[in-house]
Amino acid sequence: MSELTQTAAYTLIDGRKVSTDIKNEISQKVALRKQQNKKIPHLAIILVGDDGASQTYVDNKVKACKSVGFHYTMMRFADTISEEKLMKHIDHVNNDDDVDGFIVQLPLPPHISVERITEKIRSDKDVDGFTNHNFGSIISKNPLLMPATPFGVMELLRRYNIETEGKHAVVVGASRIAGAPLSMMLTEQAHATVTICHKYTKDLSSFTRAADILLVAVGKPGLVTADMVKEGAVVIDIGTTRVEGPEYPKGWAIKGDVDFKNVSRKASYITPVPGGVGPMTIASLLLNTLRATELRNP
Repeated sequence: MSELTQTAAYTLIDGRKVSTDIKNEISQKVALRKQQNKKIPHLAIILVGDDGASQTYVDNKVKACKSVGFHYTMMRFADTISEEKLMKHIDHVNNDDDVDGFIVQLPLPPHISVERITEKIRSDKDVDGFTNHNFGSIISKNPLLMPATPFGVMELLRRYNIETEGKHAVVVGASRIAGAPLSMMLTEQAHATVTICHKYTKDLSSFTRAADILLVAVGKPGLVTADMVKEGAVVIDIGTTRVEGPEYPKGWAIKGDVDFKNVSRKASYITPVPGGVGPMTIASLLLNTLRATELRNP
């Protein structure tokens, strides 16, 4: 259980601390598998092109694999690779029995279809949880590999003992990666009453002010201001946008969708950006990879 960082107004939901706890738990399970001569989880990663942000994400995933004792395979291709050739590489990984989990880092070059690539990945190796098979299983009685970011959010709510049953959860953002699956998970697994808002929603603040739990995943820095939040609400900021400017020591900073400074004065619990949901995405990827291994090799 994560330690709570308490201030006068709110409890900070510390994703870095929780992700470290999860990695330690996974490390112990991997060590036990080694002692029992069971298969060690193996994650394969495909990176296309040289996008700086994608490279950072992949480096962090490799570092996480090393930290918990997973095997990993890193495959890099130029952004000029054809969709057909990329498909062949995916086939190869799909058919490699030693690989338990498999991701293709997004975004992909414009000439490659994200949908076709995603659906090409075997669902039992799809540790990002993006395939239709895994996505649809969210509303079943036997959920499979969950989308990593929403999975991380649900784990934060669980580990901080935040009451969700019967609560009004408002999700701002309806993307396939975050908002849409999160709304389904909140309904099916957390038994919350869920409202989904998106770019076509009129009078957004009338919905956000009604939220007991407000979850924002849009990618628009500072979208949610204090006047849009109910007193005592739980606020989960999933947005991460790189904002450039001379006022930042590095020349840029990562900003969330929530005006943290002012919203935190009204919230009961709140996630920071960075350091909130972000670290949980990789932790969830590791959890999914371990689960995929256990399902295929008990």
